[in-house]
Amino acid sequence: MQKEEEADSPSQWHKLYPIAQGNRQSPINIVSSQAVYSPSLQPLELSYEACTSLSIANNGHSVQVDFNDSDDRTVVTGGPLDGPYRLKQFHFHWGKKHGVGSEHTVDGKSFPSELHLVHWNAKKYSTFGEAALAPDGLAVVGVFLETGDEHPSMNRLTDALYMVRFKGTKAQFSCFNPKCLLPTSQHYWTYPGSLTTPPLSESVTWIVLQEPISVSERQALQGTESRTLLLLLRVRRHSLGVQPFQPEEDVAGVTKLLRDTWGIRVERTSGLTPLQPRPEKGTGSGQVPRITVSVHRHAQTSKETLLGFFKRAGE
Repeated sequence: MQKEEEADSPSQWHKLYPIAQGNRQSPINIVSSQAVYSPSLQPLELSYEACTSLSIANNGHSVQVDFNDSDDRTVVTGGPLDGPYRLKQFHFHWGKKHGVGSEHTVDGKSFPSELHLVHWNAKKYSTFGEAALAPDGLAVVGVFLETGDEHPSMNRLTDALYMVRFKGTKAQFSCFNPKCLLPTSQHYWTYPGSLTTPPLSESVTWIVLQEPISVSERQALQGTESRTLLLLLRVRRHSLGVQPFQPEEDVAGVTKLLRDTWGIRVERTSGLTPLQPRPEKGTGSGQVPRITVSVHRHAQTSKETLLGFFKRAGE
């Protein structure tokens, strides 16, 4: 388990993907004072149709909304781009630590989350897969999220998280126009970069909007729900002796978030619980700390929903 986690660490990616040590890898820290104005850059134009969204899915790393990209109804043009790039999907990056979730930073500052709208060059390439391997194949518009006033359009997304709370699940999600997630100003920074996860292909023209959008504290916490429920599953499986939980500090982080946000108290009690082998799952022998669950207040999410999930998590 630990070796698998180490192999999946970004610091180890170069062993499987040598391009990780390339000269246009992303993300980066944007130093605003060093940004150079280019008169050749055009205003950014995001032409999004309301009804091209198809589905919302949980890929185990993020929640992703996919779009119909068979035509040019939903595209980005202008900026540093030569022609229209079609919207394929958007997803969010949320951090494990409160307030630290964005991939890019600005003058060393992190944001709670970062939205990525992923587009591809359908004018030059026949498929998204082909474009993803080409130097000018993809264009990703990045939008920072900061906590403040509630964002009305974010509620439909956060309400839909329940439908895809498990890895690999997918649900219909039609007629969502992502233009509602854009800030008023579309001033941007741009640079040639890469995918931020394997295969790390250096195929992305990054367009990072300078103005963040505001979401409420509640919406930001709900945005971490799919990640946290996956970790809750691991806590539950750990308590059953099915899957040892490492690293140890994750348990503390998850249980604090469950307690503070949702009113679910996950506690270690004194003593140890024998590790019960479950041959169909494949586990070793030994003992693990005993874990109990209780509800101590009703927070933003239904007690029944979370306790029901917790009960099913070990099945």
